[in-house]
Amino acid sequence: MTISINSTIKIAQRMLAIGIFLLFPVFAAAQDASTGGRDDNSSYLVQPGDLLEVSVWREEYLEREVAVQPDGMISFPLAGVLQAAGRNVGEIQEAVAARLSQFIPDPVVTVSIKEIRGNRIYVIGQVQRPGQFIMNPTIDIVQALALAGGTTPFAELNDIRVLRRTGVQLRAIEFRYGDVEKGRNLQQNIILQSGDVIIVP
Repeated sequence: MTISINSTIKIAQRMLAIGIFLLFPVFAAAQDASTGGRDDNSSYLVQPGDLLEVSVWREEYLEREVAVQPDGMISFPLAGVLQAAGRNVGEIQEAVAARLSQFIPDPVVTVSIKEIRGNRIYVIGQVQRPGQFIMNPTIDIVQALALAGGTTPFAELNDIRVLRRTGVQLRAIEFRYGDVEKGRNLQQNIILQSGDVIIVP
Protein backbone atom coordinates (compact mmCIF):
# COMPACT_ATOMS: atom_id res chain seq x y z
CA MET A 1 0.00 0.00 0.00
CA THR A 2 1.33 3.42 -1.01
CA ILE A 3 1.07 6.35 1.39
CA SER A 4 1.34 9.83 -0.08
CA ILE A 5 3.73 12.43 1.30
CA ASN A 6 0.79 14.65 2.32
CA SER A 7 -0.77 11.80 4.31
CA THR A 8 2.55 11.16 6.07
CA ILE A 9 2.86 14.83 7.02
CA LYS A 10 -0.71 14.92 8.35
CA ILE A 11 -0.12 11.79 10.47
CA ALA A 12 3.11 13.27 11.89
CA GLN A 13 1.33 16.53 12.75
CA ARG A 14 -1.43 14.66 14.57
CA MET A 15 1.09 12.58 16.55
CA LEU A 16 2.98 15.73 17.53
CA ALA A 17 -0.23 17.43 18.67
CA ILE A 18 -1.21 14.37 20.74
CA GLY A 19 2.26 14.27 22.30
CA ILE A 20 2.11 17.92 23.33
CA PHE A 21 -1.40 17.44 24.71
CA LEU A 22 -0.27 14.48 26.81
CA LEU A 23 2.85 16.21 28.08
CA PHE A 24 1.12 19.46 29.04
CA PRO A 25 -0.22 18.15 32.38
CA VAL A 26 3.29 16.93 33.24
CA PHE A 27 4.78 20.38 32.57
CA ALA A 28 1.99 22.04 34.54
CA ALA A 29 2.47 19.70 37.49
CA ALA A 30 6.23 20.31 37.49
CA GLN A 31 5.71 24.06 37.46
CA ASP A 32 3.15 23.83 40.25
CA ALA A 33 5.52 21.72 42.35
CA SER A 34 8.38 24.19 41.88
CA THR A 35 6.26 27.06 43.21
CA GLY A 36 4.38 25.06 45.80
CA GLY A 37 1.17 25.79 43.92
CA ARG A 38 0.97 29.27 45.40
CA ASP A 39 2.60 32.66 45.54
CA ASP A 40 4.18 33.03 48.99
CA ASN A 41 4.31 36.80 48.64
CA SER A 42 0.55 36.98 48.19
CA SER A 43 -0.14 35.74 51.71
CA TYR A 44 2.97 37.02 53.50
CA LEU A 45 2.26 39.95 55.81
CA VAL A 46 4.87 42.67 55.46
CA GLN A 47 6.91 43.48 58.58
CA PRO A 48 8.91 46.55 59.69
CA GLY A 49 12.37 46.34 58.16
CA ASP A 50 11.26 44.62 54.93
CA LEU A 51 12.34 46.13 51.63
CA LEU A 52 9.65 46.60 48.98
CA GLU A 53 9.82 47.49 45.30
CA VAL A 54 7.00 49.76 44.12
CA SER A 55 6.43 50.79 40.52
CA VAL A 56 3.70 52.46 38.49
CA TRP A 57 3.19 51.46 34.87
CA ARG A 58 4.30 54.12 32.36
CA GLU A 59 5.54 56.36 35.17
CA GLU A 60 9.33 55.84 35.26
CA TYR A 61 9.87 58.39 38.03
CA LEU A 62 7.50 56.36 40.23
CA GLU A 63 9.66 53.27 40.46
CA ARG A 64 11.78 52.74 43.54
CA GLU A 65 12.67 50.60 46.53
CA VAL A 66 11.09 51.58 49.83
CA ALA A 67 11.92 50.30 53.30
CA VAL A 68 9.19 49.62 55.83
CA GLN A 69 9.92 51.86 58.80
CA PRO A 70 9.90 50.66 62.45
CA ASP A 71 6.39 52.10 62.84
CA GLY A 72 5.20 49.98 59.90
CA MET A 73 4.81 52.89 57.47
CA ILE A 74 6.26 53.52 54.01
CA SER A 75 6.63 56.74 52.06
CA PHE A 76 6.06 56.96 48.30
CA PRO A 77 5.94 59.99 45.99
CA LEU A 78 2.44 61.46 45.55
CA ALA A 79 0.99 58.69 47.76
CA GLY A 80 2.56 60.10 50.90
CA VAL A 81 2.92 58.01 54.05
CA LEU A 82 0.78 54.89 54.40
CA GLN A 83 0.55 51.68 56.42
CA ALA A 84 2.46 48.66 55.07
CA ALA A 85 3.18 46.40 58.04
CA GLY A 86 0.51 43.78 58.64
CA ARG A 87 -0.67 43.94 55.01
CA ASN A 88 0.11 41.69 52.06
CA VAL A 89 1.42 43.06 48.75
CA GLY A 90 -2.05 43.12 47.20
CA GLU A 91 -3.43 45.32 49.97
CA ILE A 92 -0.45 47.66 49.73
CA GLN A 93 -0.93 47.91 45.95
CA GLU A 94 -4.57 48.91 46.45
CA ALA A 95 -3.65 51.50 49.08
CA VAL A 96 -0.95 53.08 46.91
CA ALA A 97 -3.22 53.07 43.82
CA ALA A 98 -6.03 54.75 45.77
CA ARG A 99 -3.71 57.56 46.81
CA LEU A 100 -2.20 57.98 43.33
CA SER A 101 -5.61 58.05 41.64
CA GLN A 102 -5.93 61.64 42.86
CA PHE A 103 -3.10 62.58 40.49
CA ILE A 104 -2.92 59.78 37.87
CA PRO A 105 -5.98 58.34 36.08
CA ASP A 106 -6.33 54.58 36.72
CA PRO A 107 -2.77 53.98 37.98
CA VAL A 108 -1.45 50.43 37.58
CA VAL A 109 0.65 49.80 40.67
CA THR A 110 2.94 46.83 41.28
CA VAL A 111 4.35 46.03 44.70
CA SER A 112 6.81 43.19 45.30
CA ILE A 113 8.94 42.11 48.23
CA LYS A 114 12.57 42.81 47.43
CA GLU A 115 14.00 41.49 50.70
CA ILE A 116 12.45 40.01 53.81
CA ARG A 117 14.38 41.68 56.61
CA GLY A 118 11.86 42.33 59.36
CA ASN A 119 10.29 38.89 59.74
CA ARG A 120 12.51 37.88 62.66
CA ILE A 121 12.38 35.45 65.55
CA TYR A 122 14.84 35.02 68.42
CA VAL A 123 16.29 31.90 70.01
CA ILE A 124 18.12 32.21 73.34
CA GLY A 125 19.39 29.91 76.07
CA GLN A 126 20.87 26.44 75.71
CA VAL A 127 21.35 26.35 71.93
CA GLN A 128 24.53 26.21 69.90
CA ARG A 129 24.06 29.55 68.13
CA PRO A 130 21.64 31.83 70.00
CA GLY A 131 20.52 34.97 68.20
CA GLN A 132 17.98 36.42 65.79
CA PHE A 133 16.90 34.67 62.62
CA ILE A 134 14.93 35.82 59.57
CA MET A 135 11.89 33.72 58.64
CA ASN A 136 11.38 33.48 54.89
CA PRO A 137 8.47 33.51 55.13
CA THR A 138 7.48 31.09 57.94
CA ILE A 139 9.08 28.41 60.10
CA ASP A 140 8.00 26.30 63.06
CA ILE A 141 9.68 25.80 66.45
CA VAL A 142 11.71 22.74 65.45
CA GLN A 143 13.01 24.51 62.33
CA ALA A 144 13.98 27.54 64.45
CA LEU A 145 15.94 25.32 66.84
CA ALA A 146 17.70 23.81 63.83
CA LEU A 147 18.65 27.29 62.61
CA ALA A 148 20.18 27.89 66.05
CA GLY A 149 22.35 24.81 65.62
CA GLY A 150 20.28 22.59 67.88
CA THR A 151 20.25 22.40 71.65
CA THR A 152 23.20 21.85 73.98
CA PRO A 153 23.55 18.70 76.16
CA PHE A 154 22.41 20.78 79.15
CA ALA A 155 19.08 21.92 77.64
CA GLU A 156 15.81 21.12 79.41
CA LEU A 157 14.07 19.83 76.29
CA ASN A 158 10.62 19.53 77.83
CA ASP A 159 10.64 22.98 79.39
CA ILE A 160 11.07 25.15 76.29
CA ARG A 161 8.91 28.28 76.07
CA VAL A 162 7.87 30.57 73.23
CA LEU A 163 7.23 34.14 74.33
CA ARG A 164 4.68 35.88 72.10
CA ARG A 165 3.61 39.50 72.42
CA THR A 166 0.14 40.51 71.27
CA GLY A 167 -0.32 44.23 71.71
CA VAL A 168 0.69 44.93 75.31
CA GLN A 169 0.15 41.35 76.48
CA LEU A 170 2.95 38.79 76.68
CA ARG A 171 2.17 35.09 76.96
CA ALA A 172 4.28 31.95 77.20
CA ILE A 173 3.58 28.93 74.99
CA GLU A 174 4.89 25.60 76.24
CA PHE A 175 6.87 23.30 73.95
CA ARG A 176 7.99 19.79 74.89
CA TYR A 177 10.67 18.86 72.40
CA GLY A 178 10.96 15.35 73.82
CA ASP A 179 7.34 14.63 72.90
CA VAL A 180 7.74 15.92 69.34
CA GLU A 181 10.96 13.93 68.93
CA LYS A 182 8.96 10.78 69.75
CA GLY A 183 6.15 11.74 67.36
CA ARG A 184 3.70 12.76 70.09
CA ASN A 185 1.73 16.03 70.50
CA LEU A 186 2.94 17.29 67.11
CA GLN A 187 0.34 20.09 67.16
CA GLN A 188 2.52 21.97 69.65
CA ASN A 189 5.14 22.53 66.93
CA ILE A 190 3.41 25.76 65.92
CA ILE A 191 4.25 28.18 63.13
CA LEU A 192 6.13 31.10 64.64
CA GLN A 193 5.14 34.74 64.31
CA SER A 194 7.44 37.69 63.79
CA GLY A 195 8.90 38.78 67.11
CA ASP A 196 8.50 35.41 68.86
CA VAL A 197 11.25 34.53 71.35
CA ILE A 198 12.16 30.88 71.96
CA ILE A 199 13.71 30.28 75.38
CA VAL A 200 15.62 27.01 75.89
CA PRO A 201 16.51 26.69 79.59
